[in-house]
Amino acid sequence: MTEKKKTTIVLFSGDYDKAMAAYIIANGAAAYDHEVTIFHTFWGLNALRKDEPIAVKKNFIEKMFGKMMPRGAEKMGLSRMNFAGVGPKMIKDIMKKHNALPLPQLIEMAQEQDVKLVACTMTMDLLGLHKDELLDNIVYAGVAAYLGDAQDGNVNLFI
Repeated sequence: MTEKKKTTIVLFSGDYDKAMAAYIIANGAAAYDHEVTIFHTFWGLNALRKDEPIAVKKNFIEKMFGKMMPRGAEKMGLSRMNFAGVGPKMIKDIMKKHNALPLPQLIEMAQEQDVKLVACTMTMDLLGLHKDELLDNIVYAGVAAYLGDAQDGNVNLFI
């Protein structure tokens, strides 16, 4: 019996298009029966944030980070051609016309395919993010856990 191939992705970017690429690759790898992990760190954690504000106790700096970062995958900007928020609207319209799934649905699909979505706990501490503010059914771990997944990886990507 052959072992499953492993794909790991570090999602560092908070850009909508880069997060989409990570999730398209993850879903494709899962469809090819790979064991897939996406390790969300720094701005990549925004893909895991819930859309609605969650009442949690934060200090001043944590509150400021929370206000500056987009709340949820749908509010992330583009890496290029953001144009004060017009670019994401344009690309989402084009995606809709071409029946491409938006990022929130790609995230749902990844969860349905048992892609392991990991939130970096060190970055959560640095940015003042609390578990209540992130999506349900994700894993919380540090870099050692990611390295454990990646060391046997057939595909390891940094996005």
